[in-house]
Order: sequence, then C-alpha cells, then structure tokens
Amino acid sequence: MTTLNPKDFGFEKKIPDGDSLERQVCTDCGWIHYENPRIIVGSVVTYEDKFLLCRRAINPRKGFWTLPAGFMEQQETTEAGAAREAFEEANMNIRIRDLLAVYNVTHISQVHIMYRAVLDKPEFSPGEESLEVALFDWNDIPWEELAFPTVYWALHHYKSIKDQDSFVPFSNAEGELLKQSFDVLKR
Repeated sequence: MTTLNPKDFGFEKKIPDGDSLERQVCTDCGWIHYENPRIIVGSVVTYEDKFLLCRRAINPRKGFWTLPAGFMEQQETTEAGAAREAFEEANMNIRIRDLLAVYNVTHISQVHIMYRAVLDKPEFSPGEESLEVALFDWNDIPWEELAFPTVYWALHHYKSIKDQDSFVPFSNAEGELLKQSFDVLKR
C-alpha cells in the first residue's frame, strides 16, 4: 500500500501566520488544512434495570462489547447523532434523557459525548456494525470483554447517578475508577 505524502500535493507542515501550532499548509495559495479532534456520540441505554450493549462487528476491538456510539456526522446535533448510532447499531429507537459525560480521549484526538437514554420497548436487533445486541443486568455485564475504557467509565458513572434527575455531567475517570477500567480491560 502506498502512503500519500502531503508534500506531493503542494503541502508543507509549518506554523501559519497568526497560529501557534504546525499545520499542513498549501505551498501555492496558503490554504490551511486543519486536523481537529473527532467527536464520538453515544449513550448508556437502559430498559427497566438492564443495560444495552452491542458486540462490535468492526475494528477496532471487533468482538468486544460497547455502548451504541460512533462518529458524529455533518449538520447533526449530538443528541441526534447518539439516537442515529443507536438505530444503526441496534435497530432501536431510544429516548435521550440528558447528558451523562464528556470524555477527552487525547491520545487518539477524540471527544466522547455520552447521554443517558431509555429504550421504551425491548425491541432491537444487531445492525451492520454489531454481531449481537443484548440487555444485561449490572452483575452480568461482560466487564472483561468491554471494548474501551470510556464504556467502563460511562456504565459506572451512570450507575452512580442512576436515580438522580439532576447532576453535573462527568468527565474522564480518575483515581480508582480509572485504575479499574485499565485493569479490567487489559485481561
């Protein structure tokens, strides 16, 4: 596979005037190609006291369990994106309740925006990006098979405010929750 080099297309990496970071800049016209973080939108979906998880049919982490979530699309609100992802991954219509958390995943330049959501009827099936979809009691969640630390964080953050109507949205896990997420997921 051939790797494209921006220099082959008249771009060079430099700090543009009025900026403080290196960017890819067109050597002919000065147009700046900004590479910004990607936004992931998703939700902790519950039906009664059960949590809905999707087993990934795609990489990264194919075969592992995750929350319905994915890249936000153009001209889309974060809530609409979370609802769309739930439909794409689990053929279900959810009702977004409120913002649960905003996680900064800086090592891969992503921001994960997670909502609390409700499934009014237990009607779902695997979408194209899921091998299977299932509802789990808290004690039956396949913790060692979760795809990403943010899935672990969101589930635990949800549980800590489960019955609250008002709370401050969470951010990245710290302390014991952070340690637990990495200990569980590296097994």
